[in-house]
Amino acid sequence: MPSNRTHTFSFRALKRIGPKRHPEAWAAILLCLAVSSLQAQRSRISGPIDNNRRVVLSGHLNPRALAGQDLGRIDPSTILPNVTLVLKQTPGQQADLEQLLADQQDPASANYHKWLTPEQYADRFGASQDDLDQMAAWLRQQNLTVTGVARGRNWIAFRGTAAQVESAFSIELHRYQAEGETHYANASEPSIPAAFQDLVGEIHGLSDFRLRAPRKIVRTLQLQPNDNSSRGGHNLAPDDISIIYDVKPLYDAGIDGSGQSIVVVGQTAIKLSDIQQYRSYFNLKANDPKVVLVPGLGDPGIVSGDLPEADLDLELSGAVARNASITYVYSGDVSDAAQYAVDQAVAPVLSMSYGLCEAETAASDARSQQSQARQANAQGMTWLAASGDTGAADCVDGTSRTDYGLSVDLPGSIPEVTGVGGTTFNEGGGNYWSSTNTANHASALSYIPETSWNDSALDGSPSSGGGGASVFFAKPTWQAGPGVPNDGARDAPDVALSASADHDGFVFYTGGSLGVVGGTSVGAPTFAGMVALLNQYLSSAGVQTIGGLGNINPKLYALAQVAPAAFHDITTGDNKVDPCPSRARSCDPTPIGYSAGPNYDQVTGLGSVDWYNLVSSWTTAGGAIARGTVSMTISSSDTAIPSNGSVTLTATLKAASGGTPTGSVTFSLGSTSLGVATVTGSAATLAVSGAKLAIGANSISASYSGDSSYNGSSASIGITVALPSSGAPSVSSASSAASFRPAYAPGMIVAVFGSQLSAVTESAQSVPLPTVMASVSAAVNGVAAPLYYISPGQLNIQIPYETALNATAQLTVRNNGQSATTTFRVVAAAPGIFVDSSGAPVPDTSAARGSLATLFITGEGALVPALATGATPSSSTPVGSLPKPSETVTLTVGGVTAPIEFIGVPWGLVGVTQINYQVPSTAPAGAQPVVVTVGGVASPAATLTVQ
Repeated sequence: MPSNRTHTFSFRALKRIGPKRHPEAWAAILLCLAVSSLQAQRSRISGPIDNNRRVVLSGHLNPRALAGQDLGRIDPSTILPNVTLVLKQTPGQQADLEQLLADQQDPASANYHKWLTPEQYADRFGASQDDLDQMAAWLRQQNLTVTGVARGRNWIAFRGTAAQVESAFSIELHRYQAEGETHYANASEPSIPAAFQDLVGEIHGLSDFRLRAPRKIVRTLQLQPNDNSSRGGHNLAPDDISIIYDVKPLYDAGIDGSGQSIVVVGQTAIKLSDIQQYRSYFNLKANDPKVVLVPGLGDPGIVSGDLPEADLDLELSGAVARNASITYVYSGDVSDAAQYAVDQAVAPVLSMSYGLCEAETAASDARSQQSQARQANAQGMTWLAASGDTGAADCVDGTSRTDYGLSVDLPGSIPEVTGVGGTTFNEGGGNYWSSTNTANHASALSYIPETSWNDSALDGSPSSGGGGASVFFAKPTWQAGPGVPNDGARDAPDVALSASADHDGFVFYTGGSLGVVGGTSVGAPTFAGMVALLNQYLSSAGVQTIGGLGNINPKLYALAQVAPAAFHDITTGDNKVDPCPSRARSCDPTPIGYSAGPNYDQVTGLGSVDWYNLVSSWTTAGGAIARGTVSMTISSSDTAIPSNGSVTLTATLKAASGGTPTGSVTFSLGSTSLGVATVTGSAATLAVSGAKLAIGANSISASYSGDSSYNGSSASIGITVALPSSGAPSVSSASSAASFRPAYAPGMIVAVFGSQLSAVTESAQSVPLPTVMASVSAAVNGVAAPLYYISPGQLNIQIPYETALNATAQLTVRNNGQSATTTFRVVAAAPGIFVDSSGAPVPDTSAARGSLATLFITGEGALVPALATGATPSSSTPVGSLPKPSETVTLTVGGVTAPIEFIGVPWGLVGVTQINYQVPSTAPAGAQPVVVTVGGVASPAATLTVQ
């Protein structure tokens, strides 16, 4: 199976690649590397990595394994497919992150709703690239295969045999009989080299115990008149949900999820026909989810026990956010799917119905899950999770433990996750259902009063909404208000929705048949769909334009005190259950749990929701939308500047009320942001380089985002940019940016040298690469050549893929209207290996026989599938579908052919192909030539040290 280990260049490494006379040749290529950072973190690995000096990582013993029967050592050849080193933050980073998360939810902060990309998260809160490089090198030295590095630079994944993992972390892996199945887990705490103790926090994946879907009741649908169930209740259709929870007014206003996205995570493949039949049955417009298998991990196929969960999560989230784009991310372990969804920032709303009681969770897993949730929030993602289906004794369906007590469900108990509990409709003598169904199989007439969900007596086993106090997480400052226990612990759930399969169940399709389902796992995707509608509403109202809402919990608790009409307070019922499994010994069967009451309680949280009232309150209560009017004017230090000069822009705000606005002002040229400035004393000032503007007239706009007291405002100003007084450009040479030899192929990175090539020095800031920077452009045979980097003496460009082969091509460089040309001959392939100053391939300059190593090339020519010039593969492209050279590629080490494990253009790179290869076991030791041959054309040799 191909490895999906992504590129591991560091800024420092790139600056020293290539001949010393041209160190700047790599300055802009850096910006196309997803793992690189202009704000490199301080390295925390100090001193040599000595395997004999080790520290133990506590909290990694799995309670489910310890409660099972130890069956002895695991087969040493067993493959552990996905083990992850979770990297911890420095104390300074932790404090900075906590402050940022608070600021992102504070309308008075300049960071309010300013979400980070994974790369920005890496630059601020991740590990240094040097640390990652050393960590990857150490893993390879242990004969483990690195399979992935987080975009956020906060984890590194690998695989290996049980024997290799045991040796690397000084543990024994045992088999255990637990929960009626055979599992494996570490029998002792792992250890790591002492050099890593400031960097590695947790190790995930040392066992194959997984999170569970909440226990639910699923029944075959027996249709009666009016869709009445055999137990006398009703079966809920999408339109019933919209009436009961007051979503319909949003649909009537055009708020249906359009332009929004949700990611659902699971651990089974699905049958799209189930989702299609569900939508057809209820007359919902066809809207298939996008299905993504976590790259590099095996496909589990259809898992019968997990398929109903996946189906209901996809169907119900789409039943509420009917026109939203839904992505289903899955792997054999839902934890890996969630990790991928956060690392790739797949969508602003994440729905997860899997969980595990805290008492059966290793402390290390709780820490790593919270780390994921915090990153998700920082990226603007709202994470919804089920609170569990076995009441306050969440472990009752778990292993044969001797301590049968109170416990809450992870990840719903994490402060950065919104936990959704359960309610039951309680009609009393009211008339809340129509005697006939609509064409969409709905019959609800209005909101129906609710009580706490607890069908334990009816079902003959614990069936109730999870809730209680966490043993892992302290009470966050925002979890306050009437009814919130003064227990110092994070309490769950936060909200609740209907969850009874008996009264009344949700209709869904699974396995090709209609069924009825209940449990808190219907609440999580339903609430996720509601949050997507909220995102659309706020976007349409101009409150937010990019991303989502991050952690909505602070706002929910604030609204509960100032906008009570947004919630239905559930004051009756409980989540008390018999904590004793049928196999338990010496267990007291007295029900344990909590009772509902006025305001917040540990059964239904803040209650269920009136979604229209909640959405309306979001923009009027608690100060999320400014109320006052602000006018803005913009002035500049000059109205005409040279392109190598600068101008200072000042936006002045004036409140009609005479108050002082706060917040920030964004200055833009068209759709391109020029920068953001904080409002100080009613004004925001920004210096803008002329290089960022076009030659001639420019209309620069300023947009004030508003604050807790004032609405936003905007203004614009005209700035004219003139050519600087410089001579015409001149080109002296052009060569491969890898080999620095005069060899050229379509798609290749080329370094162009000369004089007066640009008035400024600037690097591309994003991909696709721009074709014009600071009035500088390049073209090959008249076709625009994307720019990586510009400076007076050098340009880095990409040869367009459409350049004709075996013919002389003309390169034209233009700077402020003046041009220079040179010619070169383009052939099908001209491979060059990226090397460091000593001529060794990067990033792996040395490798042991039989180990996996990585190098990068350019000049590989045409790709399959084709990739547009200047573009990088989508981050959602599976590893096996990444573009690769159309010509045959071989690689030799010391003259011995090396097996190629993976070849392709990685996410985030342009014009660069990654090759993962196995160093032949017969390769000579010492400094050996590495040669890549593409379509019969050999690259200049790089020198690999074979160990």
